[in-house]
Amino acid sequence: MLYRILKFPAKIALLLYCRKLQVNHRAMLQSNGPLLIAANHPDSFLDAIIIATLFKKPVYSLVRGDVYANGFYTKILNALNMLPVYRISEGAENLDQNYSTFARCREIFKKNGIVLIFSEGRCINEWKLRPLKKGTARLAISSWEEGIDLTVLPTGINYQSFKSFGKNIILKFGNPITLHDTGIDDGYGKNIAAFNDLLKKELESTVLQFDKNDQAGIQKAFGIQHSFFIKMLMAVPAVAGWILHILPYTIVKSVLGRQFQNDHYDSVMVAGMFLLYPLYLLLISVIVCFFHLPFWWLSFLIVPLTGWCFIQLKKQF
Repeated sequence: MLYRILKFPAKIALLLYCRKLQVNHRAMLQSNGPLLIAANHPDSFLDAIIIATLFKKPVYSLVRGDVYANGFYTKILNALNMLPVYRISEGAENLDQNYSTFARCREIFKKNGIVLIFSEGRCINEWKLRPLKKGTARLAISSWEEGIDLTVLPTGINYQSFKSFGKNIILKFGNPITLHDTGIDDGYGKNIAAFNDLLKKELESTVLQFDKNDQAGIQKAFGIQHSFFIKMLMAVPAVAGWILHILPYTIVKSVLGRQFQNDHYDSVMVAGMFLLYPLYLLLISVIVCFFHLPFWWLSFLIVPLTGWCFIQLKKQF
């Protein structure tokens, strides 16, 4: 229930935090299951938010198991369709719980559901495809062994920046992988390696890879140009958007951003703005209403619109 409630406002939030979100095959967003989305993992839980908000059907996401240590967080995460997976670094005693999680995933597949897994395992802010872990292969192969007609969808999530709001994002889908594409019948270990080789080949075509110092290449791949007419049309509301949004952004950056100067910075900033922004809009509407200005309720539309205009015109690089 919580997942469905938050999905729509999350879509609106992405419009304010992202300048443009480009998808190469939008028809994939209407996919039915059983589907395993195998993605790279460059930007913490923002990766999962983007996938979950774009796909029409609910998406269950596999997340690092150590965040399940708190009982309250566990209830929230479960309500958000998240399932725990554990790495050896989070305690060898927890690894057996992965069997239960994968069993739950197979039950989701049997109901034609969709699961998201980050095949690199760990989140690192970089324009690079890292070596793939074995989890995706194990889940896919175990599902096929149970007779589930699973499709694996290689997915590359690409960001213009990992530290700024108003970013350009390119979501690229590779060729879907089915059991018939793998030809795996040569022993479990070799099957894992063969699957990962195939998945790696597909992900390499979806993940834009640059050295962090290659700013020219990054700008060429992600840069967006607006016409002079569009810039003039948005100029005044963009200035208003900067004035109206500098306060909530500064608050979130001061309270949360400074504490997370790591690979989770982007996601924490998005979450902070997502929680604070509705309260900020409510405050503005109360102020407008206090001064007896007509159509005070339009502030819920006008303020985000000015913010969107500012996002479109702000410096990209």
